[in-house]
Amino acid sequence: MKRYNINKIGLVLVLVTVLSACKKLDLLPQDRFTDANYWTTADKANNVLNTAYSQIMSSGDFFFNEAMSDNAFNGRGDNNGVASIAAGTYDPSLGRFKGDWGAHYGAIKTSNIFLENVDRVPNMDATLKARMKAEARFLRAWHYFMLETWWGDVPLIQKDITIDESKTVARTPKADVVSFILKELDDAAAALPANTTYAQTDRGRVTKGAAIALKARVLLYESRWADVVTECEKLIGKTDNGTYALFSTYGGIFAPQNEYNSEVIFDLEYMPTTVSGNNRYYTDLRDMVPISVGGRLNALAPTQELVDSYLMTNGKKPGDAGSGYNENNPYVNRDPRLTYTIVYHNYQWDLRDGTLKTIYIKPGTDPNQPGLDEYVPGSTVSPTGYYVHKYYDRTSKVDDFGSGINLILIRYADVLMMYAEAKTELGQMNASIWSQTVGALRSRAGFTDANALSYPAVGQSDMREIVRNERRVEFALEGLRVFDIRRWKIAENVLNGWAHGAKYGAAGIDNGYIRANLRTFDKNKNYLWPIPRDERAINPNLTQNPGW
Repeated sequence: MKRYNINKIGLVLVLVTVLSACKKLDLLPQDRFTDANYWTTADKANNVLNTAYSQIMSSGDFFFNEAMSDNAFNGRGDNNGVASIAAGTYDPSLGRFKGDWGAHYGAIKTSNIFLENVDRVPNMDATLKARMKAEARFLRAWHYFMLETWWGDVPLIQKDITIDESKTVARTPKADVVSFILKELDDAAAALPANTTYAQTDRGRVTKGAAIALKARVLLYESRWADVVTECEKLIGKTDNGTYALFSTYGGIFAPQNEYNSEVIFDLEYMPTTVSGNNRYYTDLRDMVPISVGGRLNALAPTQELVDSYLMTNGKKPGDAGSGYNENNPYVNRDPRLTYTIVYHNYQWDLRDGTLKTIYIKPGTDPNQPGLDEYVPGSTVSPTGYYVHKYYDRTSKVDDFGSGINLILIRYADVLMMYAEAKTELGQMNASIWSQTVGALRSRAGFTDANALSYPAVGQSDMREIVRNERRVEFALEGLRVFDIRRWKIAENVLNGWAHGAKYGAAGIDNGYIRANLRTFDKNKNYLWPIPRDERAINPNLTQNPGW
């Protein structure tokens, strides 16, 4: 979206309310974008649409959603409710549920208001109007996708409703919501331009490729494998619907100088930080990075389970015969994506001045005692012995790790992995598709050993595990793992029992690996979130999910 508009979006609601309040006898609603004098120019309509863009997702949800999976642990506080959800110690009153429910429906309201009123703008260019309507429909579909993924049946509201009406709506069957989402994305894709046709000032807006990719993801979550293949093939090796390709290096995808690179399909827009500061950057990383490089404390720590999922450079699992894995030197000869993503003992951290700093995490190893990053149970350091590196912004001009790097929600690698998964489930994975998907990702990551790159002649069950693990490491700490373990129905396996950290724990307990957090997942009720208690108190027509 236009970067020069991004700081205005939070002011639109205030401006409209103020303009309406100046009229003594105006009976028009004052809490919506319906003022008779507001919808007068395309720029004003664009401000409303930009508000809808700003409501896509928070940076906190993007990062901390990982701690609802087996990839990470929120060890201090209960950021965005993820500690409670991961531990299974929550009920319908948890603030995260009410907050997300309200945020998604608030964003849907913005899109509905836009769609109901944009035709009132006089002399608006028809092509521009059609495109903006398609953007709003995509954004509305995004929020319904999130709602039905978390809650299943949810109210399907396609127009701006009154407060009284909102107190009587009932839940729509999930299948109907999904059908609505798919149709909205089809219609949006038909009207949206390809990524190559947007002007530079409009980079970040929704594209035809984004609508197709999101549709593929919706279908993936529904296990509609043949349909997933159809949508992915519209983007793989094609240019009609946009031009996409894997970026040349894995770490480079997330570097500020490479924003809007060939791999980005849909992202959250931010602005670079300045010394004077602005309100369009995030500071979540300051509670994830090592203390010795400026971290405040640790609130999100990768788990040993995630670290164990990274293969050796010869393509074998760390525990396999012939892998070369050394438990006393566990981070050598590993998948290069591990180093781009996770900070481990003796890690070489790249400081903002271009120099490297050794991160000492193993207790008693830092030459300067007490070691700021060394594992100490119950302290402010990482409770797992691991820190986060992905999305670290070396160019930041502020000391709170404030970053303006856009957060990528869908990238081309996901299209390739959705395609690989669908082909595997259909029993159609072969050497050609492997080379195009998993093999291509491993090659880009830095694997060179033929055993890691070559197509493995295994059965469907083994191939499924390979593809799922590849997806895990490729998108680690990007917020997708929680959705994957839920749709694969493996959450009761990976979220019951201890989440572990590095081998700095008590000898004789779990082979010395830190017991970081005890998780509980009840398959009979935890696959769907409970409808927020406050929402049901206001609206008795909202039924509750099973078990709650």
